[in-house]
Amino acid sequence: MTELQTIAWTPAMLAGIDPATRALPVLSHDEAAPIAPGLDLWDMWQIADRDGRTVIRDGRSWWFFLAAPKLPDPEMRHDVARIRLTSHGADGWRDHGETFPDGFTPGSREWSGSAVLAPDGETLTMYFTAAGRRDGPRTFEQRLFETTGRFVGDRTEGWTTPVESVAADGRLYAVADQAEPANGGILGFRDPGYFRDPADGAEYLTFTGSAGADLDPAGGYLDGVIGLARRDADGWALLPPLVTAAGVNSELERAHIVHRDGRYWLFWTTQAKKFAPGTGAPTGLYAMVADAIAGPWRPVNGTGLVAGNPPAEPFQAYCWWVTGEFDVLSFVDYPALGGRATADDPALRRATFGGTAAPFFRLAADGDRLSVSG
Repeated sequence: MTELQTIAWTPAMLAGIDPATRALPVLSHDEAAPIAPGLDLWDMWQIADRDGRTVIRDGRSWWFFLAAPKLPDPEMRHDVARIRLTSHGADGWRDHGETFPDGFTPGSREWSGSAVLAPDGETLTMYFTAAGRRDGPRTFEQRLFETTGRFVGDRTEGWTTPVESVAADGRLYAVADQAEPANGGILGFRDPGYFRDPADGAEYLTFTGSAGADLDPAGGYLDGVIGLARRDADGWALLPPLVTAAGVNSELERAHIVHRDGRYWLFWTTQAKKFAPGTGAPTGLYAMVADAIAGPWRPVNGTGLVAGNPPAEPFQAYCWWVTGEFDVLSFVDYPALGGRATADDPALRRATFGGTAAPFFRLAADGDRLSVSG
């Protein structure tokens, strides 16, 4: 491939952000209907084919969510997360249960990834994050794994033993093996997003990363990157990051590439609190665009911001995921707070947390610009 061109997401780009002009509508609690009563659901990804098209079976799209019991403090859900299968159709959402058997995956909990259905319409590969170690103490270690099973009817089955896709090298990407968070956050090596390049059939994984020694020798906190790996004859091989956010942002989550109308759209999501102080950028969906996966990449809308939470409800939703059809799904986080702060109030968090799918919306493209079309 042509030598990869990494783009730096810079303060100059972010200076052009006006959160009000790209704000999503305010959600109400009425739009937080549960999918699986008794469970909180959040980060999601659809079953897609190798070209990124959403798989439709029996008139329904099929989605994996992270799921956890409704704990007294919903922020603790990440410590017990499991991957759960759901579907969406004309009658709304249906729950189809846990994806993997108990004790099957190598982590103490399962975090986000992506899922790809083979041309036979049955063979399904799941790329996911193993957080911690099975039967070990709670840590924030993150490793990328994959397993192949069968998508039959309304269930998945027959998963192969998970194998580690690719490991952080400490040079381009920091090794995410912390026992506890530091500096108000955690290092990243998670969220594998599968992409097959239509130009040559090459296969890639994007992922949430933190800059390693070569990119961040000082070990600073604002060191978020979007990482990349490419499959070769020996498996997955690390490549330099697609995006670096040194000095700007510490966490570029759930990165994934969509190829549409001849362009490559690299999407990710991040929170306002992950930006450098004073930035003023909202929690939202961000993107870069290029004419080839090697770049050069350009910030969508000149700043990277595609759509964000409204200033009146800055915590209402999170984790925007864009399909090959440019449909966008997120989860309801903390809607209808009306200016209340949840930082030190688990009871308020529990009372207001959505923990379910937000309404879909669609994107429209005009050159390098994206807007919400409905």
